Amino acid sequence: MKRLLAIACVLVAATALEVFATGAGHDGGNYRVRAIFMNAFSVIPGEDVKIAGVKVGKIESLDVTPDHKAAVVLRIDRAGFDDFRADAQCTIRPQSLIGEKFVECTPTQPRPENAQPPAPLRKIQRGAGKGQYLLPVSQTAKPVDLDLLNNTLRLPYRERLAIILNELGTGLAGRGGDLRQAVTNADPALKETDKVLAILSEQNRVLSDLARNGDTILAPLARDRAKVADFVTQANVTAQATAERSDPLEQNIAKLPAFLRELKPTMERLGGLSDQMTPVLADLGAQAPAINRFIKELGPFSQAGIPALQSLGAAADVGGPALTKSKPIITDVGRLASTSKPLTNNLASLLTSLKDTGGIERLMDYLFYQVAAINGFDADGHYLRAGLILNACSQYAIAASPDCLATFPNSGSASARAAGATLVPGYADTRRSDSLRQLDAFFHGKKLDLGGDAQSSATGAAPSQQSAPAAAPAQQAAPAQQPVPAAAPTQPAASGDDPSSALLDYLLGGGG
Repeated sequence: MKRLLAIACVLVAATALEVFATGAGHDGGNYRVRAIFMNAFSVIPGEDVKIAGVKVGKIESLDVTPDHKAAVVLRIDRAGFDDFRADAQCTIRPQSLIGEKFVECTPTQPRPENAQPPAPLRKIQRGAGKGQYLLPVSQTAKPVDLDLLNNTLRLPYRERLAIILNELGTGLAGRGGDLRQAVTNADPALKETDKVLAILSEQNRVLSDLARNGDTILAPLARDRAKVADFVTQANVTAQATAERSDPLEQNIAKLPAFLRELKPTMERLGGLSDQMTPVLADLGAQAPAINRFIKELGPFSQAGIPALQSLGAAADVGGPALTKSKPIITDVGRLASTSKPLTNNLASLLTSLKDTGGIERLMDYLFYQVAAINGFDADGHYLRAGLILNACSQYAIAASPDCLATFPNSGSASARAAGATLVPGYADTRRSDSLRQLDAFFHGKKLDLGGDAQSSATGAAPSQQSAPAAAPAQQAAPAQQPVPAAAPTQPAASGDDPSSALLDYLLGGGG
């Protein structure tokens, strides 16, 4: 039993050792790439190794291969970046203008989704660089430094370059192999140039438009070059202010991704709105000249309307108090309209009936024939057949007179009228329509129910106190044989109202 436990422990330890040994090459700081460059000029150990702008390691050491190439050992310290594939590429780039360098690598090239990744880099099993991963010279590059290019324009390098170019044919005679090697060494740069040229060929129309539009833009810029210079100056001030506020700007940039995620649904809805607005905007563009003309003509119209608006303001200052004071009258008119609604309905029915049956035309016929019947004609012309009646009813009066009554009470004897019998108010006369009685009661300040009793809307008196008019004194009754002038009545109004109420009785056919 103890032997079995010992054997199991040994197997577990061996398995763990195998696992750790397998992953040792990928442990942070133990993954090394031996990149072969044609030239590693000005590269020193300790400089950075970057992937997509992120520092992932350092240059550990430099070496020279048997075929006189530079071997740069890259130590990858950051976990997650220690998986270089067969299509990996590395380039030596300048860190700054003072000559510092760094190595920028691409562990693998972009590939379609679900595509199989290339095989890992080959691990060196023996010799120099044992245990390191080999990146061949065909997958490395080192651009020519800018200072070296600038040196060709200075003496004596300029003269030397001229000599080289003059003697190039002679120098290349019999050196085809070396020339091919030089072209091979420049292959990474040529390959990138091919990519640039392919992109430019795909965008030739855009470049053509850019050149044409550039001419259009540069002409106004040349005309307003002073403003452009001022813009550059103000941009410098803005950049300085931005640099002083770098910390808040950094916080804003950090919050920008979350803001963009929240903004995406709004922008999608805005895009849908734009799609739906396209026909409207197209129609609006077609009507733009008319709208422009309308806006131009609106200016003189607005100027001409200023005095009218000022006068309207002055009128509003005067009319405001008048409208406020007229509020009680408007309220009374509203109540009148509500009370007279049955009357107006009946009047509408009457007018509709007259219109449908030709009543107006028949009335005109009657007037025509009646006038023709009562008018005569002789040798001198037309004359009116009329007789003048002179009695107590021939003069206009606003108060009741016992010798001339427009209505007849129910008791209706001549002796009762001569003795000054009790007169019936117009709103209490049951022979009249309900709507006319209600209208008459409204004008007298009373409220009439359909039973015939009227109540004062102001005093709330009992119906028995308001419906019966006061009896006229017998001693004030004028003799029947003597007419009484209508302008000077000898008895008060039968209903006890003022002369205006008596006038309403007369106009509406009331008790007077």
